[in-house]
Amino acid sequence: MNFSNNQISLRQALTQALLYASDESKTEEAIYVSAINCPKQTVYESMMATKRRFGKLGGNVAYHGFQSFAEGEVTPDMAHEIGKKLARELWGNRYQVLVTTHLDKDSHLHNHFVINTVSFVDGVKFHRTKRDYQKMREVSDRLCREYSLSVIEHPKGHGKNYAEWRAEKNGAYTKNG
Repeated sequence: MNFSNNQISLRQALTQALLYASDESKTEEAIYVSAINCPKQTVYESMMATKRRFGKLGGNVAYHGFQSFAEGEVTPDMAHEIGKKLARELWGNRYQVLVTTHLDKDSHLHNHFVINTVSFVDGVKFHRTKRDYQKMREVSDRLCREYSLSVIEHPKGHGKNYAEWRAEKNGAYTKNG
């Protein structure tokens, strides 16, 4: 198979997102790694097969989201269970999702979600909108309440997308809309 440089870089981006999210040093030797709608052992291959099946190898290849919990309030098992429930509810009927729980920060458990942008059902591409972000927050808050965990009742400002958060973490400046 021949791939253009653009296709190679897109494949590399998907690989990097999946590797970062499933890093064994952060997921307790991959105990807290699950996949929705594909085997976790072949998540990359499964996502790429879906893209090839529908001829959608370009553009955004995945979305990377995360869910954080208050310090010391949740166990790794509970955090991972909540993450899987969130992924199933939001994307489980149409998209392949890698769900991981990171334990690498002292008492700061958090989930990562890598969502294939191409639906395995009909090939429709997922384009994340502000409404999708709001829905994720609503479902996350509801699940946290079901587990008697705290939620931020009146968030100030707006959340950052992953690129903004990563740039700030690395000391880079970002532009606001």
